[in-house]
Amino acid sequence: MRDKIVRNMLIPGVVAVAVVIVPALLIQLRVIREYPAQIITLGALNAILAISVNMVSGITGQLSLGQAGFEALGAYAAVLMTQSLHVPLPVSILLGAMVAALFGFLIGFPTLKLEGDYLAIVTLAFCEIIRVVMVNLKSITGGPNGMQFSTPFTASLRWGATISYTSIMLALVLVVIFLQNFLRSTYGRAILAVREDEVAANSNGISVFRYKMIGFVVASFIAGLAGALYAPFIGFIQPKDFDFNSSINDLIYVVLGGMGSITGGILAAFVLTALQEILRFLKDYRLLIYPVILVLVMLFRPQGLLGTKELSFVKVYDGIPGFVRSVVLRLRGGKSAGKKEAD
Repeated sequence: MRDKIVRNMLIPGVVAVAVVIVPALLIQLRVIREYPAQIITLGALNAILAISVNMVSGITGQLSLGQAGFEALGAYAAVLMTQSLHVPLPVSILLGAMVAALFGFLIGFPTLKLEGDYLAIVTLAFCEIIRVVMVNLKSITGGPNGMQFSTPFTASLRWGATISYTSIMLALVLVVIFLQNFLRSTYGRAILAVREDEVAANSNGISVFRYKMIGFVVASFIAGLAGALYAPFIGFIQPKDFDFNSSINDLIYVVLGGMGSITGGILAAFVLTALQEILRFLKDYRLLIYPVILVLVMLFRPQGLLGTKELSFVKVYDGIPGFVRSVVLRLRGGKSAGKKEAD
């Protein structure tokens, strides 16, 4: 039993370390150039946002269209704390996420008693309110023109790309580790029970509103963290970066990857981010790709790529010997058949 626990922790740990360190070394050695590195890093940022939406929509079971608003709060809070209050960047990133979580707590009280379309409309309105406030607070946020942000992320192309990738990918890994452990805890199981059947959960002594609130606040924190990382990575933010379209894009990652599947949302975020850059030669026509993909997914696989399942590196590792054995047997079978035909 102990060996199994160690194996279940060791294999994902090795994969996590490799995912963070190996590409960072390749970026630093210029094997991966700056432009592909930026696409990979942006994919990691979108994956964090996909996890935030998945926490609300897939795991808690509430439809939210306002995650871009929490992302904006985290981004502007991190910038203002670093530039105006001279708070160290790592601390300001964490505080920016906490600011978003605080607003998630305040907004959750009046909104989480709503359900379905009503909750979606209210969260969408919150997203637009945040954007309009950022546009009109010109003395603080720079208004619609936005504001620049000089950080170690943008210090130089070579080191900036390495620092950006390492920081954001490390944040993604930590968020996944936290969420996986959170969902296995008492709180996580209670949230899943509320998602499956609120009446049954309430009859078993689970406070539906309380656990909805916990899920909403955790999702707000993750969205704020993504925004706080986005600001130093891009080096420039403006209100239109966090509009309604941003929330829809984040929701698309979750729908394509699978509602309730963390790894599915991450996979979809990386694929769609890369696809958007690959199809850039189509100019504005590439924006038609997302609707087409969504229509095809809804028609042929409405549960998404992974549904509610998770990609397990332990199961993949366990399946490697059997896969290799089957390939060897097929090759031997093909050779023996070829010899018979020759004879």
